[in-house]
Amino acid sequence: MKSIIPRPTGAQAARLRQRKFGLVARYDLPADLLPGSLVLSHTRCGKATCHCAQDAGHPVWSLTFMVHGEKRVERIPAAWVTEVQRQVTAGRTFQDAVREVLAANAQLLALARRQRRPRRSRRPRA
Repeated sequence: MKSIIPRPTGAQAARLRQRKFGLVARYDLPADLLPGSLVLSHTRCGKATCHCAQDAGHPVWSLTFMVHGEKRVERIPAAWVTEVQRQVTAGRTFQDAVREVLAANAQLLALARRQRRPRRSRRPRA
């Protein structure tokens, strides 16, 4: 499926793509997942004659996510919402699956430790 979201250009975009595709190839990850939450809110533009002064306001879609421990919020055009929501849902599903695998691995490690046969104590030689 061809994306309706335009591809960013420039040196920063090239570096980000290079880093992304290196990690995708190294860990065999899905390439088009998104983190965070997609939220619809409403804002007022401030014009006294606009319908938003009386109604709920203009609809605004935002993607909220974390980068290097800092919260980021990006406005999303209405035309992108369906695709971005699919990518966010797929990202959440992937993160949940990874968390389950990590938890299962930790539980298996703990179980292996508990099931380890105790060492027989050596008897002193006479």
